[in-house]
Amino acid sequence: MSASDDAARRPLAVTMGEPAGIGGELTLAAWMRRADLALPAFLAIDDPDRLAGIARKLGWTVPIREIASAGDALTAFDDALPVLPVRLPSPATPGRPDPAHAGAVVEALDRAVDLAMAGAIDGVVTNPIQKKTLYDAGFPYPGHTEYLAARCGGGMRPVMMIASPAIRVVPVTIHEALIRAVALLTPDLIVETATITAEALRRDFGIARPRLALAGVNPHAGEDGTLGREDIEIVAPAIERLKAAGIDARGPLPADTLFHEEARAGYDTVLGMYHDQVLIPAKTLDFHGGVNVTLGLPIVRTSPDHGTALDLAGRGTARVDSLIAAIRLAGTMAAARRRVSPSA
Repeated sequence: MSASDDAARRPLAVTMGEPAGIGGELTLAAWMRRADLALPAFLAIDDPDRLAGIARKLGWTVPIREIASAGDALTAFDDALPVLPVRLPSPATPGRPDPAHAGAVVEALDRAVDLAMAGAIDGVVTNPIQKKTLYDAGFPYPGHTEYLAARCGGGMRPVMMIASPAIRVVPVTIHEALIRAVALLTPDLIVETATITAEALRRDFGIARPRLALAGVNPHAGEDGTLGREDIEIVAPAIERLKAAGIDARGPLPADTLFHEEARAGYDTVLGMYHDQVLIPAKTLDFHGGVNVTLGLPIVRTSPDHGTALDLAGRGTARVDSLIAAIRLAGTMAAARRRVSPSA
């Protein structure tokens, strides 16, 4: 790290997530491994009493230090877990989500976004939320990604990437039934998603000329139309538009030959046309090291690529790999943004 990087260093923020899930113990576990893994400094936006209670129950030595501002985290981090407090209205019970806690979950997200937008933190790492619990409390967004995009403002369309050391993938359509996902595909949607992805690879990953591989919709990319015309009429025109715009886009390529080791050496990211087309191979290649990254936001946002694991909550046995990977990647992305724009 250069002297200028060190001077610009700011903490990351790890949000509360579902209080009845594994997020709290993962935050504690990540802090305990801060030194041996050389993790970037982070603060928790959480209920300090909840975190202290989890540590006591599990027999973990994690001093909790309430802080008044994000800047205090850098001096506190080596000796204690810095916590910007968001109070729960009642104690959380592992494995039993309570809609009464939804307000605190959202407040933690809001504070993290506000700090990131103000430049007080380098990025936001979100612990998993229990969507149904938030819905039951009146939360009107499908999930983290859509809420954070709205909270950041600007009308941008967020794009989801799953990133690991093995591979990066982006689904053009995300949480849609397969028949609806195909119906939603248009050249405009593919071009927009690919353009946001290419820009993020330059800004956040330091890849000067990103190489995008676009999977076909149908088996064997449609076999020249004999297995469906979507690849000819939707995907191929999008690729031509991307090439005309100076983006290195290739395809449509058969998805069944895109993910072996030799193929992965030929691109920086795969764009799949629907969720499982790219998330199944990404999670197969690196289930515990995958990170959910939101592209297209003015802030850095990462998240573990797993859920709340209510059945594991309170045991201290949940693997912390994905949260650690999310913290690491958020720090790397923030540093890449500073290299592109030193005032960021």
